[in-house]
Amino acid sequence: MIARFLRDSIETARNDTPVVLLHGARQTGKSTLAHSFGIPYLTLDDAVVLSSAREDAAGFIAGLQGPVVIDEIQRAPELFLAIKAEVDRHREAGRFLLTGSANALLIPHLAESLAGRMEILTLRPFSQGELAGAREAFVDGLFAKALPEWKAPSGKASSLAPMLLTGGYPPAVERANLDRRHAWFGSYVTTILERDVRDLSHIEALRALPRLLALIAARTASLLSFAELSRSVGIAQSTLKRYFALLETTFLVQLVPAWSNNLGKRMVKAPKVYVPDTGLAGYLLGLDEARLETEPNVRGSLLETFVAAEISKQLGWSSRRPRLFHFRQSTGQEVDLVLEEPSGKIAGIEVKASATVTGHDFSGLRALAEIAGPRFRRGIVLYTGETAVPFGANLHALPLRSLWAPQPGH
Repeated sequence: MIARFLRDSIETARNDTPVVLLHGARQTGKSTLAHSFGIPYLTLDDAVVLSSAREDAAGFIAGLQGPVVIDEIQRAPELFLAIKAEVDRHREAGRFLLTGSANALLIPHLAESLAGRMEILTLRPFSQGELAGAREAFVDGLFAKALPEWKAPSGKASSLAPMLLTGGYPPAVERANLDRRHAWFGSYVTTILERDVRDLSHIEALRALPRLLALIAARTASLLSFAELSRSVGIAQSTLKRYFALLETTFLVQLVPAWSNNLGKRMVKAPKVYVPDTGLAGYLLGLDEARLETEPNVRGSLLETFVAAEISKQLGWSSRRPRLFHFRQSTGQEVDLVLEEPSGKIAGIEVKASATVTGHDFSGLRALAEIAGPRFRRGIVLYTGETAVPFGANLHALPLRSLWAPQPGH
């Protein structure tokens, strides 16, 4: 079994927190990871277990002894209040390990019911480091006083296309043939849209959702505009926003908010939207390696999407726990990804689908550094070349593969 680097974070949370919720998209390996803790396991995908949980939530929870895993918890939301009552009666670290395929942070009454009693962790598709068996430390290295000398894994830029089109979902990684991966992705999307979205919305048919998801894939790594999407898909903005929320709740889209030196402005600037896995995005766009190589704009967007996804995965085991943003000025200066530590230190990442880098590629990072002042730690341009090159104080061009380089000395 491929080791999941989030496991240590789950173990740490279980040592001092009564309830740990491991949520994430379907087929990312939540159940397999939960099984690895060796504690009793119940899944609400089992019709009998689901019926018992829904009919008498309090009795169901009261009948469970010792630590327990409850899989697909979103299928019986009434369990959250019963778990709260049980924890309040007998607070014990590691009592419940819950898994869910719906984002609890976007279902407020679920997360709020266990506030102060539950830690939430997100399991995403395999990272490149997990696939290679080497724990990545790129995120933490960005904030180190001196930039680590990462030894980028060997490989050529020409091998990026198959990596992008595979993505990180475990069943997709297992399929070497593109057509077979696309067949799996087709079934995967259909299952989520027809089952999970229906369960969350209680609406039988949402026929605009597949088209909306494909449009979002065509705009991955771009600013979110509900007005433009509404015109393109032909539905009212109010309906579109409800549909978009369902896609976000089921982890089919990811939003990255805008960064600003003024904390109050972060909520009023447009976020960026990503499809959180490049294999899924490639399927939605009907891409193969030939088309990816001949359409530079598509390749650039997919490469940025890939970097955003890998950074998001590493945040799960980062000791520095930064948050992810993007940066854009009205003058057009922008930085693809911005990481901000709780201390306020920031690092910027620009992604270039090119084997060469010039000083002009750092213009957005320089603008970010000027605004952030002493809070700016460093700026990185990730590119498809093979050499690490300094471009000024705290500005560096690094090979894309540095992103999943192992920790120095490992």
